[in-house]
Amino acid sequence: MRAMILAAGRGERLRPLTDKIPKPLLDIGGKTLIEIHLEKLSSAGFREVVINLAHHGEMIQQSLGDGSRWGLNLHYSWEPEGALDTGGGIKKALPLLGNAPFAVINGDVYSDYPLSRLRAIKCDHAHLVLVPNPMHRENGDFGLTGGHVMLDGRQKFTFSGISVYHPRFFDDAAEGRFSVVP
Repeated sequence: MRAMILAAGRGERLRPLTDKIPKPLLDIGGKTLIEIHLEKLSSAGFREVVINLAHHGEMIQQSLGDGSRWGLNLHYSWEPEGALDTGGGIKKALPLLGNAPFAVINGDVYSDYPLSRLRAIKCDHAHLVLVPNPMHRENGDFGLTGGHVMLDGRQKFTFSGISVYHPRFFDDAAEGRFSVVP
């Protein structure tokens, strides 16, 4: 299974920090967030990782190189300035991701979720990792009914930024900027 790290965003909420450095390269306790993701993906058995790039993307590519220091092969998917949002970025990277389900992790989340679990997921469309709603997002993103994600629902959860998609999930999506979250 391949994986993708979404790293093209501007990081508006962290400005001015992200004016000169992309959000995934911000230092967290001596490592950058994207390095933490790469370590976890490698430990979970992933070997091929695609990273989408836009805002200061050259800094990310220069910092990470080919991924060999993590035992990974890194591939880069360049987007236009302003980026393509989550859905558009994934759609553009599909030629690098192959024909089988692939894992996606937002480059700006920190999680202790065991990424090895993603490798066992066999989905026909999408599998989203949902978490209990944090205090700053009490209303959540999605309901969960019988194991199926719904826009509405009695109990709602928040999307963690970790998921598995089958390429066919994007078959009817137009090229360009769009989010995977409605």
